[in-house]
Amino acid sequence: MSRTFENHAPTALVRKLEAIAPLSDAERAAILGLPARYRELPAGQDIVREGDTPVRCCLILEGWACRYKILGEGRRQILSFHIPGDLPDLHGLHLPVMDHSLGTMTEAAVAFIPQEALHAVMLRHPRLGGLLWRETLIDGTIFRVWMVGLGRRTAFGRVAHLLCETYLKLEAAGLAGDRRCHLPIKQVELADALGLSTVHVNRILQEMRGRGLIVLHSHTLVIQDWEELRRSSEFDPAYLHLEKRAAG
Repeated sequence: MSRTFENHAPTALVRKLEAIAPLSDAERAAILGLPARYRELPAGQDIVREGDTPVRCCLILEGWACRYKILGEGRRQILSFHIPGDLPDLHGLHLPVMDHSLGTMTEAAVAFIPQEALHAVMLRHPRLGGLLWRETLIDGTIFRVWMVGLGRRTAFGRVAHLLCETYLKLEAAGLAGDRRCHLPIKQVELADALGLSTVHVNRILQEMRGRGLIVLHSHTLVIQDWEELRRSSEFDPAYLHLEKRAAG
């Protein structure tokens, strides 16, 4: 990765917040003035670990990350996937200790924004605090839907639901269109997120291909039958609270 992100992080955060609500000139200037430290990270590197006391928040500029917990004997449960524009550890503004880890899935470019600076901006501009708080609430809705999936959906339904969710999030971020997107999630990562074995995930993806629902090749997902994929997983995009849902 060779791109320079020195001027990208504040504008990326402005773009994300303006997708929720228009910002005033003062609010936009406050976001653009936030200090940030930029880093390019390899795949498989922790950004923050369970038990850490965070002093900064991470904004993903490029690449993918995931929240996860490690259980006994090295078993991993992935709790969520994160794409460019996400602030996956925003809850650390109010919780002093991390109860899970956050790590890169691919090479990634990130910006670290001091919590102290974010607190100061939210004090001066309370509406910005409300918009950021909204992001943590949406995280909560996604966790609840994932819990329902792990507890009650069939294995096929879990995979289909996650593909629908991921596509719509990418589309809303301007990273997908025409039912096509870059999808760097490995089968082992799908398995760790959905409580399945890698072999089972592989069989389900083969079944989806055989039924003409998707094509997945070289980390590119093409959804060929959106309506059937959505129907088979009882996918309702309302919980994502997206402003634009061309596919939904």
